Amino acid sequence: MSSRALRLLLVALTAGAMVFVAACGDDDDSGGGGGSASSSGGGGDKPGKVAVLLPDSKSSVRWETVDRPFLKQAFEAAGVEATIQNAEGDKSTQQQQAEQAITNGAKVILLVNLDSGSGAAIAANAKSRGVKVIDYDRLTLNGDSDYYVSFDNEKVGQLQGQGLVDCLGAGGGGGTPQIAELNGSPTDNNATLFKKGYDSVLQPKFDDGSFKKVADQSVPDWDNQKALTIFEQMLQKSNNKIDGVLAANDGLGNAAISALKQRKLDQIPVTGQDATLQGIQNIVMGDQCMTVYKAIKKEADAAAKIAIALAKGENPTVSDSVNNGKKDVPSDFEEPVAVTKDNIKDYLGEPDFPKKEEICAGKVASACTEAGL
Repeated sequence: MSSRALRLLLVALTAGAMVFVAACGDDDDSGGGGGSASSSGGGGDKPGKVAVLLPDSKSSVRWETVDRPFLKQAFEAAGVEATIQNAEGDKSTQQQQAEQAITNGAKVILLVNLDSGSGAAIAANAKSRGVKVIDYDRLTLNGDSDYYVSFDNEKVGQLQGQGLVDCLGAGGGGGTPQIAELNGSPTDNNATLFKKGYDSVLQPKFDDGSFKKVADQSVPDWDNQKALTIFEQMLQKSNNKIDGVLAANDGLGNAAISALKQRKLDQIPVTGQDATLQGIQNIVMGDQCMTVYKAIKKEADAAAKIAIALAKGENPTVSDSVNNGKKDVPSDFEEPVAVTKDNIKDYLGEPDFPKKEEICAGKVASACTEAGL
């Protein structure tokens, strides 16, 4: 080979090597920036992943039958990849689910905590790894969550308290009504807020002697079976003399109703919350005097909107804030409403309210007719 040909070959080989090195460098740059999928500009248009962590199925049917489908729908409509898991009441399971979600690339966690301690641990771990956390429905006390979406939970309790007062007033009869309070889980901050709300209505009645409190107990983990046992014990201790039950949600209310029926006792006013199918049917049948309807679709949509913005690297703005004991958390609150037999029809057709054909099925049909449904 001539010396000129050799020089040309060396030049070609050198140029090829430079192209190869440059190409490898480009791959390294794009791979190194993969953690910022939410940033704007070249190749970063795809939003980050979202992980939804639900608490259980026992405390309320809402988590699986209402929240899950509406959250799924909202994320799919926005083109945001989201996983939805349920810890089924196990705190260690929920922490493992959070850890796995972060490992799998989640940039936002939508958390319904099982208690504030485990919730705060999840939020602290997420923060240390650059993952945003939204407290959904339940505030994590003394935590590092970035946002909070819920209802005005003291207002929920006030509606329950006033509902019981109104139902007892409508019932007539003499004497001093004997009241039992069947509270939610002692580890759920919402249960604390509900109780604060209904006690603000009932305590003045206890103080002036209009009502008498004969029982007041929390139900661990909102467990309906435990609620049944607790309320049976309340009836036993009071010689069945309970005239009204402030039950913190429809499941606890149904437990009280079941205990009353097992003892073949008369119907008495029982409150509830969540406007579940069971709760609405109990109202139609006269076994429950009221519930609190919380438009869960609005709550789910509000939380999804914040999560989607965070997944896209944006900073969502909300109108409220609440102090969690450690810091002020930007918050969004939806409005609850009281539902009685008289206004059930006003909410038929709402996407997260039981359908008329479900409410009025089977043995409830004749009661629906009497109620004008």
